[in-house]
Amino acid sequence: MPQYLLSLIQPDGPMPAPEVLDPIMRDVAAVTERMRAAGAWVFSAGLHPAETATVVRPAGEDVLVTDGPYVEAKEHVGGFTIVEAEDLDAALAWGREVARATTLPVEVRPIANGGV
Repeated sequence: MPQYLLSLIQPDGPMPAPEVLDPIMRDVAAVTERMRAAGAWVFSAGLHPAETATVVRPAGEDVLVTDGPYVEAKEHVGGFTIVEAEDLDAALAWGREVARATTLPVEVRPIANGGV
């Protein structure tokens, strides 16, 4: 079954207050449970803020290591879910549910070679 990456696009800045975040996390847990029940859920993870990233970049024979995100931006991938779905339309349906639950944009992208 094809696999798809659902990337959550999160704005930079502080975490929302508990009164905002708690209902979102409840809704995310409900979507994850529906994914599991449908046999679509493969893996999910949240990421630390982009400023915690380290970039490893080849430079000739050397490899440079720099602090910070690969690209300076006001938004970064804040987390992701991998789902198995029959086709792009089914993956987009899960993407819509995740977007509604998180209140964030979600990029849906097929995983090459079936995730192998």
